[in-house]
Amino acid sequence: MADPIFEVRNLDVRFTTHDGEIRAVKNVSFDVAAAECLGVVGESGSGKSQLFLATMGLLSSNGRATGSVKYRGKEILGLSQRKLNRFRGSHVTMIFQDPLTSLTPHMTLGEQIMEGLRVHSHVPREEAEKRAVEILEIVRIPEARQRMLQYPHEMSGGMRQRAMIAMATVCGPDLLIADEPTTALDVTVQAQILEIMRELKTELKTSIVMISHDMGVIAGIADRVQVMREGEIVESGAVEDIFYRPRHAYTKVLIDSMPRLDKAEDTAAARSAIAPDAVKLLDVVDLKVHFPVNAAAWITKPLRAVDGVSFTLRQGETLGIVGESGCGKSTLARAILQLLPRTDGTVVWLGRDLDAHRKDDMRKLRKELQIVFQDPLASLDPRRTVGQSIAEPLTALMPLLSRAEVSQRVARMMTRVGLDPVWINRYPHEFSGGQNQRVGVARAMIVEPKLVICDEAVSALDVSIQAQIVELIADLQAQTGMSLIFISHDLAIVRRLSHRVMVLYMGQVVELADREAIYADPRHPYTKALISAVPVPDPKIERARKRAKLTGDLPSPLDSRAPLTFLKSKIINDPNAEQYRPKLLQVAPGHLVAEYDEVI
Repeated sequence: MADPIFEVRNLDVRFTTHDGEIRAVKNVSFDVAAAECLGVVGESGSGKSQLFLATMGLLSSNGRATGSVKYRGKEILGLSQRKLNRFRGSHVTMIFQDPLTSLTPHMTLGEQIMEGLRVHSHVPREEAEKRAVEILEIVRIPEARQRMLQYPHEMSGGMRQRAMIAMATVCGPDLLIADEPTTALDVTVQAQILEIMRELKTELKTSIVMISHDMGVIAGIADRVQVMREGEIVESGAVEDIFYRPRHAYTKVLIDSMPRLDKAEDTAAARSAIAPDAVKLLDVVDLKVHFPVNAAAWITKPLRAVDGVSFTLRQGETLGIVGESGCGKSTLARAILQLLPRTDGTVVWLGRDLDAHRKDDMRKLRKELQIVFQDPLASLDPRRTVGQSIAEPLTALMPLLSRAEVSQRVARMMTRVGLDPVWINRYPHEFSGGQNQRVGVARAMIVEPKLVICDEAVSALDVSIQAQIVELIADLQAQTGMSLIFISHDLAIVRRLSHRVMVLYMGQVVELADREAIYADPRHPYTKALISAVPVPDPKIERARKRAKLTGDLPSPLDSRAPLTFLKSKIINDPNAEQYRPKLLQVAPGHLVAEYDEVI
């Protein structure tokens, strides 16, 4: 290893809380060499973020760090705030996980990027503006000069993350610490961000610390890897050694938990075939959900969140719905369950149009139609115990059950989802994210519904917990025979559960096929881009892959031309004009693909 530019020795981080002292980082030591990428991997709570916040002097007021942190041989741990401010942003910079909360909302993007140059490099304003535009172009933000005038809320998540990278690199730092920079991003945007960071490393010789819980991300960019668990480094080594010759059991669990698109897996869908004569439970026909949006003074435009979606679902079947943020997945789910008003189209449940149900009838029907939301803490009442939350559907939809019967059913369901019944009187804040998601699953399943919609139900979970929840849902489906609509932006996760997969783009279906067909023979350019963007936890394969890239961000759904991104030959060049609707063509039995231009 070359001479290190960043040396950490015996770093210990403790927090004083009402429940006593918590030791978040335990005597950690490591080095970062010039032009090297160190991958730091571990699940939530392993101490990854607190380790590097401590090295940058960014701990909260109740935190205390001891040990040694040296930059180019000079001790920086314990520097005064004034000296740290000169050091941070010029020599070592940090990209935080959520760019929206890290960017100043009342300052334009240009002002925020130029601020670093003016403060650290004392560059004249005219020169700072020129360099800010150049760095925005390096991180592939189109129309950089115009974007300089925009505020953070006017940019997409992917654009904000690129802007954070631009701010962090504009002063030419030696070391860039990236704390989960792609966790909240869609897979195609994630691939673009990782490509930018690889170029920073190779072209600008920037050292990078990539903090992530995603082994696929680490495989594609890291030179060395250190695995953290409960505040300690449990394994460290070259990226090839960690992935191909892991020694610690925890490292093996992290690698094995990652779903892989490049290998056949023993998936839940493969284990449970759907009978040809299975009952058709759900029939969605040309469903549309449009929201009126004030585009300008006295002018209202329709935001076409869902724009003509049709599909069927049979008993015991799992339909995976994939697409990037803003494609209409969650809106579609809520419209099916009558949680949002539909603009047009029909939803037929067991042969009867749901619009024909009166309000009281629809309430009774909730026993058959349930949903598991993405954020379990946001969907559970913090003032209720988990036992009360799980019991609520029973008391609301099955009022004839006695209190003893309700308690027995709750205890049985908690056991089925892997929760100890003795925890019945605990509150959501006393559980981990994975345990709270199990509570959400138990709450949805306890009335034995015929259909459960999982809306990004595992997106926010660590990979090992994610695998447990997916397996849990599959087991419950096998036991009860229920149908599933599994919504996600990650095709690798969808593969584990789904019999068929439907791909949405700008509120419209671009491809619908059997699980095997859509992974083995994707036809639409958008489907190909989604599949190729999913990282593979194998360094050799991940770095040799040729990706089907999409350029730029998703277009505005207020622009009527947006759904024709892949069929530009049919576009009427007017954002308000009624545009051509791509037809779904059957390219093979059961395989539907929306029209697209051969050359994209």
